[in-house]
Amino acid sequence: MCRRPNDNTMKRVALFVATNLAVLLLFTIIARLFGIDQYAAANGVSFGGLLVFAAVFGMGGAFVSLALSKRMAKWQTGARVIEQPQTEAERWLLATVAEHAHTAGIGMPEVAIYEGPEMNAFATGMNRNHALVAVSTGLLANMDREQVRAVLGHEIGHVANGDMVTLTLIQGVLNTFVIVAARIVGRLVDSWLSGGRDRENSATGIGYFVTVMVLEVVFGILASMIVMAFSRWREFRADAAGARLAGRGSMISALQRLGATYGESTLPKTIAAFGISGHLAHGFRRLFMSHPPLQERIAALRAAA
Repeated sequence: MCRRPNDNTMKRVALFVATNLAVLLLFTIIARLFGIDQYAAANGVSFGGLLVFAAVFGMGGAFVSLALSKRMAKWQTGARVIEQPQTEAERWLLATVAEHAHTAGIGMPEVAIYEGPEMNAFATGMNRNHALVAVSTGLLANMDREQVRAVLGHEIGHVANGDMVTLTLIQGVLNTFVIVAARIVGRLVDSWLSGGRDRENSATGIGYFVTVMVLEVVFGILASMIVMAFSRWREFRADAAGARLAGRGSMISALQRLGATYGESTLPKTIAAFGISGHLAHGFRRLFMSHPPLQERIAALRAAA
């Protein structure tokens, strides 16, 4: 049964924001329990030291997630990597991806198929020469080969553009900013609430801990908006790549086909942003959309012609 395009938007938004906030809040709790914040304050740790410490945690978590992305995506979707094609369709799929990869100047990705009734595809991986491109059975069943060819070009465009690495870098930088900014403001607030007590105890007040927790939520939401803005922009670039590799008409036709049917996506929500299309949202929720509306993407392709 099909649902309205925006039925699951808030669930996706909530999960995306919650995942990033959980990382930041976990850092705060660990720092509190093990006295890291208090130790830093008591020993006069500089802004540079705090920045390095936060970057190790913020960037490290983002890159660990990226390093595991291929393995996790295959496990979560049950995707089957085509190692020895068993059908003519699988041979065509491998040949088409190989052709696109060669034209784009990247290494041959792993190609996989996963069970899913919706028309969808995604690409992930830490290295543009060792990526994964996966398509749903629903996409193969409901699109003609020129449309599938365009979708594969779109996904190869993501890999060639280095979108997964860039998105991870942006997330890591923003995580670092959130950690640092929340602590700087937290110390100022705690000092003000305590009437300017000695520096040695400036990080021990409840005002500091509460302020940091609240600001990490606020700053984390703002950071999520920035990440989603980049995610929307990269979709336009990947569409342009699909148009170059498979033809503008085929890319437009594929997007129109995607827009003709909306169904419940079977992609795990942790990798939903990597799919070729996302759900619509209106008003304030548009700021958390991982994909632009399909009509805007089609209009951009037509304008570029």
